[in-house]
Amino acid sequence: MNTGKTIFPQLMDFVTPYEFRKCVDRYDGNHKVISFSCWDQYLCMAFAQLPYRESLRDIQVCCLRAALGKAA
Repeated sequence: MNTGKTIFPQLMDFVTPYEFRKCVDRYDGNHKVISFSCWDQYLCMAFAQLPYRESLRDIQVCCLRAALGKAA
């Protein structure tokens, strides 16, 4: 049984939230953001690269809707 991290968290360890937040703050990336922050979008787009998805809509249609039946 695997007790370590899966591949995605291992990949996300290369960019720390602190370093990412510094870049976002420098360029005012979260200006007027209500709920979907730059960090959230980065995580979604990084996740999308694994199954070769091209957009947030593509992630929603193919990946997230597949998990609808699993929601509690």
